[in-house]
Amino acid sequence: MSEQLKTIGFIGSGHIGSQLARLAAGHGYHVVVSNSRGPETLQDLVAELESSAGNGTARAGTPAEAAAAGDVVVVTIPLKNIASVPAEPLTGKIVIDTNNYYPERDGQIPVLDNEASTTAELLQDLLPTSHVVKAFNNIYSADLTSKGTPEGTPGRRALPIAGDSAAAKETVASLLSQFGFDTVDAGALAEGWRFQRDTPAYGPTFDVDQLREALSQAKRYADTP
Repeated sequence: MSEQLKTIGFIGSGHIGSQLARLAAGHGYHVVVSNSRGPETLQDLVAELESSAGNGTARAGTPAEAAAAGDVVVVTIPLKNIASVPAEPLTGKIVIDTNNYYPERDGQIPVLDNEASTTAELLQDLLPTSHVVKAFNNIYSADLTSKGTPEGTPGRRALPIAGDSAAAKETVASLLSQFGFDTVDAGALAEGWRFQRDTPAYGPTFDVDQLREALSQAKRYADTP
């Protein structure tokens, strides 16, 4: 566990959020989980996290409480609900965005349909004083707790990140490494489209070199046959 980073908050505790919370608790972080239904619905998850928390702790709270408590906060909710993310308690903080755009779930979002923006840029617009980093959106949730390996393992799986803050990306890359994954920096937040759904980097298991190649092969939806 990083000495500077001790608590990770989760706004959303579904498939991705709960798996990341398991990784965080298992690595000794204090974890605060939340969802839209209320802390009382997360007691089973909290009990599980507490049993594996090592030197850390786990508790459930509201999204605002998770945002306030976290040194880093993971936003992992349906994209259609991101306007509910509380901005004030996230001031100055690193916010990890795991979201993907599914029109059948989220409704049509014109700036995503015409590719004028990306999911992470939408969140950054809502959180102008936070440092948003795109991560964990291109991996199946079950793989988060089953595919990680120690640093230096040959062929170690790599995950992409994107963001506008070099310092924030460095922190997230360190977290990825602790959780068992190498990192490939895809560039600025606007480059997050390179590993959105239906791109070569979305889903498959790649090492660093393979992931870099997949990111380079990404095409805009408008350019995809």
